[in-house]
Amino acid sequence: MQISESKRLFARAQNFIPGGVNSPVRAFRAVGGEPIFIKRADGAFIYDEDDNAFIEMINSWGPMILGHNHPMIREAVIKAMENGTSFGAPTAREVEIAELIVSMVPSVEKVRMVNSGTEATMSAIRVARGYTGRDKFIKMEGHYHGHGDSFLIAAGSGAMTMGNPDSPGVTKGTAKDTLLAPYNDLEAIKTLIEANRGEIAALILEPVPGNMGLCLPNPGYLQGLRDICTREGIVLIFDEVMTGFRLAKGGAQELYGVIPDMTTLGKIIGGGMPVGAYGGKKEIMEFVSPAGPVYQAGTLSGNPIAMAAGLSMLHYLNSHPEVYTRLNEIGMQVAAGLSSINQSLGHDFTINQLGSMYSLFFTEESVVDFETAKKSDTALFGKYFQAMLHRGIYLAPSQFESLFLSTALTDDLIGKILEAHEGSMKEILSH
Repeated sequence: MQISESKRLFARAQNFIPGGVNSPVRAFRAVGGEPIFIKRADGAFIYDEDDNAFIEMINSWGPMILGHNHPMIREAVIKAMENGTSFGAPTAREVEIAELIVSMVPSVEKVRMVNSGTEATMSAIRVARGYTGRDKFIKMEGHYHGHGDSFLIAAGSGAMTMGNPDSPGVTKGTAKDTLLAPYNDLEAIKTLIEANRGEIAALILEPVPGNMGLCLPNPGYLQGLRDICTREGIVLIFDEVMTGFRLAKGGAQELYGVIPDMTTLGKIIGGGMPVGAYGGKKEIMEFVSPAGPVYQAGTLSGNPIAMAAGLSMLHYLNSHPEVYTRLNEIGMQVAAGLSSINQSLGHDFTINQLGSMYSLFFTEESVVDFETAKKSDTALFGKYFQAMLHRGIYLAPSQFESLFLSTALTDDLIGKILEAHEGSMKEILSH
């Protein structure tokens, strides 16, 4: 039997890279088997090192909203590279993209560019602490805000307990300032605030979380958080690294009509290049150095190549609202098709979908928070993942990750996805 090039590469990688991958979920440990190594991507397809083609349902975890290797983005990057790849100094594009972000995102009056979503969330919490003079912050169970120490905290025995480190290397001293609450539970927030009155600088959440699988906010939940934070002088931070410019050109805050004090962004604003940003009210952002005392810096922040890709993407989205109409159509078409097939097979597995994001949970209970998401049959998901991969469909290798669709998906390709789903479900449910 011929050994695949991906298998050869993974064997080599394990000798030099921890676990053989540069980000944990890529190792396929949650779904079994070994990762495939990608050589190239175009439109709705990615191709592995053996030139096998897969219909892509992750889109680099979100940024490829128009599909892979879009000619417009590619041209912008190549043109920018002709002038150099990095200067570590201000450029015109930084001003242009800042103006564009401010015009598109309702909460952002000033914005600082960084290099990743992790940098953006770490910085936003630091600024909120500097602005309020308080130390603690609230995060939601199951919401991922990057790998900063303060965010790698588990809920422990209950949602109201003080956080404990969820990774070696995170100190208890860091954990003590992180308070946890279940998503979609306003009473839990009120209880935490009462127990820590006057000590909470910020409340950060994914308004539409995608890192425990896609979950949707209950009616009135986001507005309830807004009202509480306003009353208590707490900085409300929406982590829209995933949802920004994807659910609407102004993100989830535009979609739900709830305006936070600060917003973190990433993914799409780089058009596929490494990038992040945080922004918010002018009076808060004026605390950021050199305007204010809160220090944050980065040699590669506002990198000219990333800015060129991001500007091209944002200009397009800003001037083509029909993109969101099509993304919504694609999302609903996929979700309805999956649901119909599941029900025809006698299984009403939960499907959460909003716009071009969706998750199929292998549980028949509603999924509204981290606890209900964890009721999913992860072993069955692993079998489903492998069955879909065998049929040429590339999914996120984890039950607890949202999928991200792109406008490159045609009706014909959606039909192939649903055909693969039906075959995969029949296969895994027959054993």
